Amino acid sequence: MKFQKTFGRVLATAAVTIACLFVVSVSAEPNMDKYNRSCAVCHNAGVAGAPTSHDAAAWAPRLEKGMDALVASVKNGLNAMPPTGLCADCTDEEYSELITYMAEPK
Repeated sequence: MKFQKTFGRVLATAAVTIACLFVVSVSAEPNMDKYNRSCAVCHNAGVAGAPTSHDAAAWAPRLEKGMDALVASVKNGLNAMPPTGLCADCTDEEYSELITYMAEPK
């Protein structure tokens, strides 16, 4: 009986761990098609002052404003970035995922 309880706990722990790994891997990368056709054009090279993708130092002061402010900047346009950041079909969630992706160091 004790073995069954222990084995059950181990299985439950393993299931939770696998589920967490799956969620992390699913949410870790945004829609790369949208990144490549919308964001990469400017953010890969830092065009017109755009923070370069994966340059955590360049993104840090922007992230301090909060994700809602960053999404609003993308939707409304900011400096040389046009409204929607060239991704007219992106949802707010996708904008957040793309911003997070670009702000994370590689």
